[in-house]
Amino acid sequence: MLLEEIPSLDLADFNSGDPVRKEKFVQDLGQAFNTIGFVAIKGHGLSNEFTQALYAEVERFFQSPDELKRTYEIEGIAGQRGYIGKGKETAKGFKVPDLKEFYHVGQPHKHDGDSVWEEYPANVFPAEYPQFGELTVQGYETLEAAGKSLLRAIALYLNLPEDYFEPRVKNGNSILRAIHYFPIADPDSLPEGAVRAAAHGDINLITLLMGASAEGLEVLRMDGKWIPITALPDQVVVNVGDMLDRLTNHHLKSTIHRVVNPPREKMGTSRYSIPFFMHPRSEMDLTCLESCVTSESPKIYTDMTAGAFLNERLIELGLKKK
Repeated sequence: MLLEEIPSLDLADFNSGDPVRKEKFVQDLGQAFNTIGFVAIKGHGLSNEFTQALYAEVERFFQSPDELKRTYEIEGIAGQRGYIGKGKETAKGFKVPDLKEFYHVGQPHKHDGDSVWEEYPANVFPAEYPQFGELTVQGYETLEAAGKSLLRAIALYLNLPEDYFEPRVKNGNSILRAIHYFPIADPDSLPEGAVRAAAHGDINLITLLMGASAEGLEVLRMDGKWIPITALPDQVVVNVGDMLDRLTNHHLKSTIHRVVNPPREKMGTSRYSIPFFMHPRSEMDLTCLESCVTSESPKIYTDMTAGAFLNERLIELGLKKK
């Protein structure tokens, strides 16, 4: 069956304590990720009031002068924290940078003795907008908790122990990315092929997207048709990333998606988006699960850790030098 829209599920069903509701959620989620690769989820823990407040603070920051924003652009860390300016990221396989600027918030440091903290750069927050750090960290932690529940469901769908992912994502290298697709005053001045976000698959295990301020997100269906992705205000859109695709030998599919330019008369307007990229710890082994490799589905990926895969992709995106 080829879907015209993504399925809608409620995370409360998985966390209900009712084994029937829980199992139905697991199967419905797995089926969605095995076909279209996207699902709309409610019961994720974010209120509409919080989401609106976070988007408003993100908008205030991006409306700041470029000179101010650039003071939060940190050299030498491949854009993993702080501000990343216009023209800095180019989708894998493309030559023209995406029409966007963004801000990265990483794992809030926990003083728990975990050696992983030596690996992560510290978060940096704009002093001019004191609520920016508070709200982005709250969004990060809420979406991380929802993501862990979704990974438990995915583990069950794959016939793994329910807590399979837990040690692999504890203090994981996840990123909250606040994105501004900036206005274009003169569309005729754009390089050929320049779009807000060229077709790509996400790097990580799963992505949780907190709405967006305008339409434009599209997913490539298996028959080659692009379909628009929309969600209700109380939903987040969740999709499979390349790491989960690798782990499951393409059983769960990292679907190609893009953000298209608006109609010409709306090119002078902004679009804002806040995805949460759920990453594991760098040492996680992404070798295909044995259960996902069969004579009908031979192994298609080389063995690699999550850290090595991320490093490779950052180079491909132009955020890191070889």
